[in-house]
Amino acid sequence: MKPFPIPVVADLGPGSYSEDETLDYISMPQGMETFHTPVLPEPEEIAQHAGAVQVLHEVLGALRQVAEGAAPQHTTARITLAGLTTPDLSLINQVLGEGEVSAQVLAEHGTPGLQIQESVFAGIWRVIASQADGTVSDWIEVGAVPEVLRQTAALDGSQTSTATLSMPPDVMNAPSVLVELQDQRQTWLPGQIPHVVNLSLLPLTPMDIAYLDHQLGTGRVLILSRGYGNCRITNCCVPHTWRVVYYNSQDAVILNSVEVTDMPEVACAAPEDLLDSVHRLHEVLLWVNQS
Repeated sequence: MKPFPIPVVADLGPGSYSEDETLDYISMPQGMETFHTPVLPEPEEIAQHAGAVQVLHEVLGALRQVAEGAAPQHTTARITLAGLTTPDLSLINQVLGEGEVSAQVLAEHGTPGLQIQESVFAGIWRVIASQADGTVSDWIEVGAVPEVLRQTAALDGSQTSTATLSMPPDVMNAPSVLVELQDQRQTWLPGQIPHVVNLSLLPLTPMDIAYLDHQLGTGRVLILSRGYGNCRITNCCVPHTWRVVYYNSQDAVILNSVEVTDMPEVACAAPEDLLDSVHRLHEVLLWVNQS
C-alpha cells in the first residue's frame, strides 16, 4: 500500500490571500466500483466441483444468518477452505471475485501476517494468514468486517506507549486536537456514532502534523477502500482511534480525518449491503444448482 500523506493547510495570515480571476476546484473522484455478476463455467463443469459448491452453500447460509441477525455489524461467521482441491479453490475464486475493500494486518517484523480481500459480494471476505514457519491458513469470513481487524486494533490501542515527546516550539493547534480526541476516547461506548475530527479544515503547521503523528502512533491494520475514489484507513496506537484519508482519482487528498470509533463505517459492509449480497449469491447458486 502507498504511504498515508497528511495535507498541510497553508498559512492563512494577513497578506496570504490574493485575488484570482479563475476558480480552481479540486478534482473529485470520477469512477465508482459497481457490482458485476461473475462469469461462471457451464453447469456440467461445475458438477465436477462438489466441494466448492458445498462451501458456497455454507457461505450463503452464514451470510443469511448474519444479515438477518439483530446486530449484523458485529457478527461474523467463518467457513474453512481446508481440504479443498486446487480446482475447487479456483472455482470459489471465480465466483467470489474481488470487491472494493482490501486490508492487511502486519506482523511484528512489518510483513503482512494477514491479507484480506472483500469479494464482489459485500460482506464476504477472503482471509489468508501467513505464519512465521511458512504455513498458510485460508478461510472465508462473513460479516460487516473481519473480526481480526477489530481485535488487532483493540490490542494495539491497549498497549499505549508511556514515552512522551516534549512539545516543539512550532506546535500550535495539535494539543487542542489531542485533548478533544482523548476526551472522546474516555467517554466512547460501543454503538455510539463515530466522533470525527476533520484535520483538513484546521490551521495545522507541519510541526502540528508531526506531533499528532507521534502522539497517536500507527498501528498494524491497513485498509484500502476503492468505492468512490480511494480511502486509506489505519488504526492508531491509542484506543478506538483511526486515521481516515480520502483521495480523488489523481490520488490527491480531499479529506483527512481522525475518527474515534471501533471501526470506521467506510470499511464495513452496511446491513442493506449484506441483505443485497444474500439475494445476489442466491441467484448465482440457482445457476450452480442446475448442475
